[in-house]
Amino acid sequence: MSRTRFSLLAALLVFSVQCGLSPLQTRADEKQKKPPKIGQEAPDFELSTIDGKKLKLSKLVKEGPVVVILLRGYPTYQCPVCSKQVGSFVKAAKQFDREDATIVMIYPDTADGIDEHSKEFMKGKKLSKNVKFLLDPDFTFTNSYGLRWEGKRETSYPSTFIIDKDRNVKYSKISRTHGGRSKPKDVLAALKKK
Repeated sequence: MSRTRFSLLAALLVFSVQCGLSPLQTRADEKQKKPPKIGQEAPDFELSTIDGKKLKLSKLVKEGPVVVILLRGYPTYQCPVCSKQVGSFVKAAKQFDREDATIVMIYPDTADGIDEHSKEFMKGKKLSKNVKFLLDPDFTFTNSYGLRWEGKRETSYPSTFIIDKDRNVKYSKISRTHGGRSKPKDVLAALKKK
């Protein structure tokens, strides 16, 4: 290990300890987080749209149920399965609106690439007023929901949740592969169960 690299690593370790953080403990804490289950309260979050508008889950649920869809973001390429899933939910937006539901799509990526990659992903896509596209820089949301997919060319487990006005999870589907995603008809059926 070079002297410069060692010095940088030592400085980072000292900084982490002074701030009360152990890098190993922080990583272990992230691994211990589990996705919220049906019947549990969903952790609140606040993320920004592409144009910088901040949206908070606890405010969105006051207007009706929120369908949260976590995409894979940019795992070194634009995920074609995500594009297909987004397209299917955008086409079904009016049906979700009839249920007073807001669809929130979350795009995770590194902070230094998220602006460029998210704009590339959304190019040519038009969203209805009840469909929101939010950015998850450096996987803050993904980690807080225990959905980080640690693997080569991976980012997050594609997931869908329905969250009610009390922030309770009413539906959950987490795919541990690229496929097996939620479909609008299944999510709409779950919404109608109220």
